[in-house]
Amino acid sequence: MTKDKSIFIKNIYYMLSYAFSILRQAEDDKIAVEEFENIHNLFAAILSKGISRQLKQGLYREYMNRVEDLTVMRGKINMPGTIRNRLQCRQRLTCEYDVLSENNLLNRVLKTTVMILLQYGDVDSEYKNVLKKEMLFFSNVDEIDPFLIRWSSIHFQRNSQAYRVLLSICRLIIEGMLLTTDDGEYKLASFIDDQRMSHLYEKFILEYYIAEHKELDAAAAQIPWSLDNGVGTLLPIMQSDVMLSDKGKHRILTIDAKYYTHSLAENRFDKYTIHSGNLYQIFTYVKNLDTELKDHDHTVSGMLLYAKTDEELYPDNVYQMSGNEISVRTLDLNQDFSKIRAQLDGIVDEYFGGADEI
Repeated sequence: MTKDKSIFIKNIYYMLSYAFSILRQAEDDKIAVEEFENIHNLFAAILSKGISRQLKQGLYREYMNRVEDLTVMRGKINMPGTIRNRLQCRQRLTCEYDVLSENNLLNRVLKTTVMILLQYGDVDSEYKNVLKKEMLFFSNVDEIDPFLIRWSSIHFQRNSQAYRVLLSICRLIIEGMLLTTDDGEYKLASFIDDQRMSHLYEKFILEYYIAEHKELDAAAAQIPWSLDNGVGTLLPIMQSDVMLSDKGKHRILTIDAKYYTHSLAENRFDKYTIHSGNLYQIFTYVKNLDTELKDHDHTVSGMLLYAKTDEELYPDNVYQMSGNEISVRTLDLNQDFSKIRAQLDGIVDEYFGGADEI
């Protein structure tokens, strides 16, 4: 069973809201109190709100190059085309000119995603009707093959920054939910794949602590290798998901957020264990960070924070390893968000009680 089916749909909205803070703006409060039967409705509601906001500002337009045969000159003359027209006895000039157009990549991706939701998603009529009305303003915008979108080529200018969140949602839908059948038809899954949910889970944990615990420093910080001779050629980068520290760097907690279908590994003796690679990783982070700060008064701890699955057995352990505390916890996303908040806040209380007074 794919795990995010067992996550409250509203909690996915809260995760998105922290990952993309603009969703927490006042005009989106209505979304936070709505009940969504499926994730398609959630994304339809988010996109419809975002598009409505964008339409009030005007669709983003950029200059697009056009080549056209005209009776009067416009822009600059395209000589090969003009010569061809003369050879064909056509009294036309082939001209190249720029025109300010909404038919650009940002709007094309946005329209394509909305049309996928409308055609292949299980979207209720109340959201469909709003999106259909909004798509009338996209009549001059072409659709694009969703599997040909080069996300890395999408760049945002100063006047298109408002599209950043909308395009992130589009990418989540297209890359994490859009499938094709054997005959080439599209199909929209009722869940987000584990890889995309893993990225969202990591970003949610980090952004939650940044937003809600300003008494701490929270970042996805890199950890330097503790090297005896200073030579680190070919060593991989140690990149933490979340690093929390008090302002004086006396107490540090590095968190690795894990979103797996199975929280525990099963060995050949039918015994369940923590994923060895995860434990080795967090231990390596902690020990290298501990060495980095050896000349300062400090305490370094590590935590594996798994998203709870539907399995009956889930990790909740604390280990003392070579002078540092390594804990393994489970965060249940299938409960009221107030309880999720309480658990995340409880981690701060446990490791940084009184940190704001330091």
